[in-house]
Amino acid sequence: MDTTVQDPLVGQTLDGRYRVEARIAVGGMATVYRALDTRLDRVLALKVMHPGLAADGGFVERFIREAKAVARLSHPNVVGVFDQGTDGTYVYLAMEYVAGCTLRDVLRERGALTPRAALDVLEPVLAALGAAHRAGLVHRDAKPENVLIGDAGRVKVADFGLVRGVDAQTSSSGALLGTVSYLAPEQIGHGQVDERTDVYACGVMLYEMLTGAKPYEGDTAMEVIVRRLNEDVPPPSAVLPGLAPQLDALVARATSRDPEGRPADAVALLAEVRAVRAGLTGDELDHRAAPAEAPEAAPVGAEDPTSVVHPLAALAMPAPPAQPGREDDAQDDELHRTTRLLPRRPADEEPYSIDDTPAAPPPGPGRPGGPGRRGRAGRGPAWRGRRGVLAVLAALLVVLGVAGGVWYINDGQFTHVPGVLALPQAEAQHKLSAAGLDTEVRKDYSLTVPRGSVISTDPAPGKRIRSNGTVTLTVSEGPRQVKVPDVSGRTLADAQQQLKDAGLVPGTVGKSFNDSVPQGSVIVTDPPAGREVAPGTPIAFTISRGSPVDVPDVIGKSVTEAQQTLQDAGFQVVLSPDKAFSDEADEDTVAVETPDRDTQAARGDTVTITVSKGQQLFPVPDVKGQKQDEAEKTLEAAGFEVRVINLFFGDTVFSESPDGGSQAPKGATVTLWVR
Repeated sequence: MDTTVQDPLVGQTLDGRYRVEARIAVGGMATVYRALDTRLDRVLALKVMHPGLAADGGFVERFIREAKAVARLSHPNVVGVFDQGTDGTYVYLAMEYVAGCTLRDVLRERGALTPRAALDVLEPVLAALGAAHRAGLVHRDAKPENVLIGDAGRVKVADFGLVRGVDAQTSSSGALLGTVSYLAPEQIGHGQVDERTDVYACGVMLYEMLTGAKPYEGDTAMEVIVRRLNEDVPPPSAVLPGLAPQLDALVARATSRDPEGRPADAVALLAEVRAVRAGLTGDELDHRAAPAEAPEAAPVGAEDPTSVVHPLAALAMPAPPAQPGREDDAQDDELHRTTRLLPRRPADEEPYSIDDTPAAPPPGPGRPGGPGRRGRAGRGPAWRGRRGVLAVLAALLVVLGVAGGVWYINDGQFTHVPGVLALPQAEAQHKLSAAGLDTEVRKDYSLTVPRGSVISTDPAPGKRIRSNGTVTLTVSEGPRQVKVPDVSGRTLADAQQQLKDAGLVPGTVGKSFNDSVPQGSVIVTDPPAGREVAPGTPIAFTISRGSPVDVPDVIGKSVTEAQQTLQDAGFQVVLSPDKAFSDEADEDTVAVETPDRDTQAARGDTVTITVSKGQQLFPVPDVKGQKQDEAEKTLEAAGFEVRVINLFFGDTVFSESPDGGSQAPKGATVTLWVR
């Protein structure tokens, strides 16, 4: 059920600017809404502190600290903060809206990720935290819920609400801030944080992405804390056999219980992550949980009669039994058999090796070559045994030759593309050249890979390629930059379209008088023309109002005369349907003009005139019979001036003009006679 209809803020407009459209998420400190900035006509996220906390100075300070901290960061993987303010009891942050989901949503839906996908998420997270660390800030609450994955795949880190400066006092004897599952041991034990506590949290997130589960589980938060303080994070391969050992080592480094054993900050960990990725093969990057064990092999002889047998397996097949009366034929066929075993020895003798053929037994009755033996002279079983060995050797050589040919055709002409991602171009080309591969280079923009380093390869790392093949390197030119076009002198519509064509976003529009630029045309942009900015950057315009024109004074003039005077000066005139009291203008003349008289406006601007109802009259209090002092106070409180005429040095009012109960304008003088 959609509960947003029950939220009192949905449908409201904060600060006269941010129209709240829907509730996105609720946290312990604030609620996040999707809102529309009616001034810039763009969707954003509005983070509104719970009204019950707005009276707590500590919470408000943390809220404002988040705005200031993120405002110091300009990074494509950090959720930006646009504005901060208050509206009554509501304290809010206006932030970048990321349409998509969180890493927690992905893990909940898909479970463990492949190493490639896990590193694809981790790298931009580390890039964002690295920017914070280099700015002297520690996030302190890095976790999957604060990793946003946009619909276009862009990864952003959010919720810097617990951020602290590296040099700020970070120890606390009070409650721990952050999520227990991702707190570093020193953060739990001593409340001390620095860049390495964020590194630890990222190591736990990597473990969770690789295995689909957190490294420590318990029925209570205290059980998790005790295990965290006394046990190392286990290697992911303990849950996912076959995982590359480099990933185990990476998790172990990032989650070392001793902060000195971790990379110094997110930038250092990012370098290690890229080095590990570059050393992994494609199969290692796409490794998933091992499939179920294969069934046991069927016993010999149980194979289907039409099964194909590998040539080398023929050496282990039993010879067919001799047929009566076929001895000579069998001797002649030996050279043509490739699937026959060496001649059998008696059970009490050792098995043969290829070059361990027996000597011919002595001739005797019933022995080959002895009396009573039919057949060719010297062609007894020993000879046939030798011929069998030769046949087997010949078959083996044929098999090895065929196998070698097959290997050369299938594998001998190929190699695998070495991992060179994130390496500088020269180093990558040297590594590929050492593997016997040529390179081609193309350029592309990247938000995360430094200029001059490799973004990707074709074929991908670990893929097969001919030993003399060519690998196409895509090398980073850094973040794409767009020059702000010069739109000065163009109409606003033309200028806005030109910015859109350049990949920029038309922003706010201001106006200013200008004697040289035609009215309605662009004077200047901010950032100015020629400045290189990232695509999608909002560009503000200043539009010319033309030369300034003095607004004529038409107060007290008739409506017809006022209209003619203003039109002659180049203005359009609108008559207000309402009327106004005026102490200056007589009834039915002009009482008010907007813009005010003697100010400046642009030719063609509209001037609104309001007709006078005359002076506004108020009842005069009746003070006859009162003492002089009391009467003066009464009249002054009613807004009138007082004049006193004292007869016979008395102190009692016996007459007033205008009379009490009559009408007079504010500020009018009431005369008192006293005796």
